[in-house]
Amino acid sequence: MSNHIEGFEVPLHRALTEPILMGGAPRALAIVNGTVAAALGLGLQMWLAGIVLGLVGHSLAVFAAKRDPDFVPILARHLRQKGWLSC
Repeated sequence: MSNHIEGFEVPLHRALTEPILMGGAPRALAIVNGTVAAALGLGLQMWLAGIVLGLVGHSLAVFAAKRDPDFVPILARHLRQKGWLSC
C-alpha cells in the first residue's frame, strides 16, 4: 500500500527546498560581509583588517549555517522582539 493518491504527486526539484548559500554561508550575509570587508580593505586601506574581518565573518556564518541554514531570519526576529518576561 502506498501513502499517496494517484495523480496528486508532483516531482519537486531539490533546489526549491534547499537554502541559497554562497560558499556555505547564507547569500545575503555573505554579500554584506564581503561588502564590509572590501570597504574596510579598499576604502579605508586597512588591508589586513579587511582580510581578517572577511575570513572570520565568513567562517562564523558557515559555522552557524551548518547548524541551521535559516539562522539569519531567526536572529533578526529574535533581535526585533522584546523578551516575554523581561522587566
